[in-house]
Amino acid sequence: QVQLVESGGGLVQAGGSLRLSCAASGRTFDNYAMAWFRQAPGKEREFVARISRSGGIIRYADSVRGRFIISRDNAEKTVYLLMNSLKPEDTAVYSCAAAISAYSGTSTNDYDYWGQGTQVTVSS
Repeated sequence: QVQLVESGGGLVQAGGSLRLSCAASGRTFDNYAMAWFRQAPGKEREFVARISRSGGIIRYADSVRGRFIISRDNAEKTVYLLMNSLKPEDTAVYSCAAAISAYSGTSTNDYDYWGQGTQVTVSS
């Protein structure tokens, strides 16, 4: 089992950057693929980015590709999301998630553990 705690959210102007962190507890962090999802008010939770157990395979949503970078430090049991060139439409609660299956993808159903989320607000 793993517990996830996000941090790093806040208010930023359009064009700015933020780095989110997701710290995991437990001994087997590198057994999990990790992902970031986000949920804007009135909308469904959507996939943002995923990173494989070793960090060698990365996938992004089209809406963030080229602006966001996902990374992980297995020794620190942390996954990061560096968000550049932020837009007002990036405003949402961002949550990290962990998947036991190596075949996890972009669906929320693929993930077994979730953090509580951190608010990101981008002003225009």
